[in-house]
Amino acid sequence: MNRNLKLLLYASAIFILYFYYGILQERITRTQYGENKEKFIYSLALVFFQCIVNAFYAKMMLQFVLQQGEDTTKRSYYATSALTYLLAMVSSNMALQWVPYPTQVVGKSCKPIPVMIMGVIIGRKVYSLKKYLFIGLIVMGVVLFIYKDQQATTAAAAEVSGPGLGELLLLLSLIMDGLTGAVQERMISEHKTKSGYMMLNMNAWSIGYVAFALLVTGEIFAFWAFVQRFPFVLYNMLVFSVCSALGQFFIFLMVSDFGPLPCSITTTTRKFFTVLGSVLIFGNALTIRQWVGTAVVFAGLTLDAVYGKASLKTAKPVVK
Repeated sequence: MNRNLKLLLYASAIFILYFYYGILQERITRTQYGENKEKFIYSLALVFFQCIVNAFYAKMMLQFVLQQGEDTTKRSYYATSALTYLLAMVSSNMALQWVPYPTQVVGKSCKPIPVMIMGVIIGRKVYSLKKYLFIGLIVMGVVLFIYKDQQATTAAAAEVSGPGLGELLLLLSLIMDGLTGAVQERMISEHKTKSGYMMLNMNAWSIGYVAFALLVTGEIFAFWAFVQRFPFVLYNMLVFSVCSALGQFFIFLMVSDFGPLPCSITTTTRKFFTVLGSVLIFGNALTIRQWVGTAVVFAGLTLDAVYGKASLKTAKPVVK
């Protein structure tokens, strides 16, 4: 398949699957269950469920569909990348206890920056100045679009903001994102790690980490009691996890074939298009700032598509 067409296919699949994934996530976590209006607060259990479905899906793909040869990747790479990936998710979710959602989204929109920084420090990648400028434009546009005016959220922010703890958790999450990308760069450059093996092994390690956390925190028992009261939530979790598995498969395909930076750009701009789609579907008006953000994002994407390829081709890893 043509390389450009393949990149477009991967990006489109990630956009569509994670759009529905986001809808299901909100349905699961925002629904008020039963007469007592209980909320789903079992994030570790949800991640555990996801990892099991992801690992099973990857195993089936490797067994019956993919022909990816022998995997020579070090187990330490899988263990490290799985741990940093989980820490990034947990830190990001925990930050919402102390910062409002717009702040969390804005912080996570800067994900390509630590991926590039850690790629240079640990992955020994080299990027041109043009690449940095194009990525900066995309991030700037996303921030302009999705960041809400603080006047509208002052009261809510005052209630949830702590003494900088939320911001520190977001910083930790970004650092973990960067470390994950750097380790994946090393896996690809040193072992030519394929997408199926990457997905299977990272989720297998994640299952072990989350299972330990579920037992230590006791969340598994509270979750089981919740499911007994509201068994239909398992169906939503299953569909949610299938979307996650399919989406993650395309993410690992993109990481394996194009590297973690294009993947982080895709997942970051996916948030932008998800918000834009929500605006169009529900008829919400865009502010001038949001239209400017839209123009900046498309400018960054266009410039990167036209001029960024040379930057990626010249960004060759130096392995000792």
